[in-house]
Amino acid sequence: MNHERAISRQRRRRRNRVRNKLRGTTERPRLSVVRSHKHLCCQVIDDTQGATLVSYSTKDKDWTGGYGGNCDAATQLGKAVAERALSAGIQSVRLDRGSYKYHGRVAALAAAVREAGLKI
Repeated sequence: MNHERAISRQRRRRRNRVRNKLRGTTERPRLSVVRSHKHLCCQVIDDTQGATLVSYSTKDKDWTGGYGGNCDAATQLGKAVAERALSAGIQSVRLDRGSYKYHGRVAALAAAVREAGLKI
């Protein structure tokens, strides 16, 4: 069997296992995290409406944090996403880590979101 195919199937199973347990509602939307080697992306999603309420990424033009693939960038991104969400009237979210472990950049982002005043 192709190794890459097996790895992608395992990631897909992990992502589905995490996402089946949580759905974003209007009161408590889902904070989805996407991680690559160079960048991080976050979206606050309301699954009942099927709409993205807030999004921010290290790829955005107004990103001034420099390199987007380390824990420092994750903390800056977490603070920025929390500020945008609070200004949009969102007080608490559910963390959707996808197929990634709650470790490193994902944990740093979640800690920064909590520090900025958003409930997870």
